[in-house]
Amino acid sequence: MPKADINKAGWEQSEFPILCETCLGPNPFIRMSKQEFGRSCGTCARPFTVFRWNPGSGARYKTTVICQTCAKVKNVCQTCLLDLEYGLPTQVRDTALAIQNEAPTSDINREYYAQNMENKMEDGNQSLMQVGTRATSAGKEMLKQLARTNPYYKRNRPHICSFFVKGECNRGDECPFRHEKPVENALSQQNIQDRYHGNNDPVARKILANHSEAQGLKPPEDESVTSLFLSSLPASATELSIRTDVINSLPQIPSSQLRSVVHVAKSRCAFINFKDRYSAERAAEAWANGLDMDSERVHVKWGRSKGPSKSATPTAGPSAVPAPA
Repeated sequence: MPKADINKAGWEQSEFPILCETCLGPNPFIRMSKQEFGRSCGTCARPFTVFRWNPGSGARYKTTVICQTCAKVKNVCQTCLLDLEYGLPTQVRDTALAIQNEAPTSDINREYYAQNMENKMEDGNQSLMQVGTRATSAGKEMLKQLARTNPYYKRNRPHICSFFVKGECNRGDECPFRHEKPVENALSQQNIQDRYHGNNDPVARKILANHSEAQGLKPPEDESVTSLFLSSLPASATELSIRTDVINSLPQIPSSQLRSVVHVAKSRCAFINFKDRYSAERAAEAWANGLDMDSERVHVKWGRSKGPSKSATPTAGPSAVPAPA
């Protein structure tokens, strides 16, 4: 619908927000305020319609922080920015399904990108998140194990009272904020951009790390180990096909970080050597439930160091074949 003011042509108007069950709260009857063009979107910086409400008794007032176009592109809640289907951070979902993040992060391109996405969604599509052919059975299985099916209303609690932290709050039980000591850790350092784009999200990192450890892929203590061992490869697998499948399953890791792929056809196994430990750990998290190649599940294990008396290049898995540098 065209706007009367040409300067507001790219601004967004909506009648109801896109929210998850947790942010809405347990009360089926809530009073919600609406303010057109109340603030700029936290990702594309375009003005949008802001909604504000109280999820229930003992909860803080919540508000939408991104526009509906950005929420539809990523299929996330406008308030908590978690996936609407699985209740997980976008970084966890994109890692499991091997989704490439195409949204720009620069101030120059993000508004242009949002306007193009809005034009594509004029036909009534609810989301433009394209999973494509990379959504393997292993990735879907991983999401089913990590999915949060029940609402977590504890997330709606009030913020910690800053005056209580300084020892100056005299409101007692009438204070609407929590009287607790804040815990300083990585989870307390979060921002909208990292959560939305799935870059360096501390909550997602913790979820992926715990899941990979539960699947037997705990990173070895030796920091020099940067190799992963693939076993039970398909009989038709070649070094080129393995390299292609590895790169396609890790869109968040640049292909230049892959040092080499050593295929041992006789043993139907392969060694995936990365240039640094960071890339190897991200690959292990993405392959926690295995890697699908030619409709077959490939088992993944960490490499292990040979020891100080031999070459520093790590070997991997149960095979005795060395992994070259």
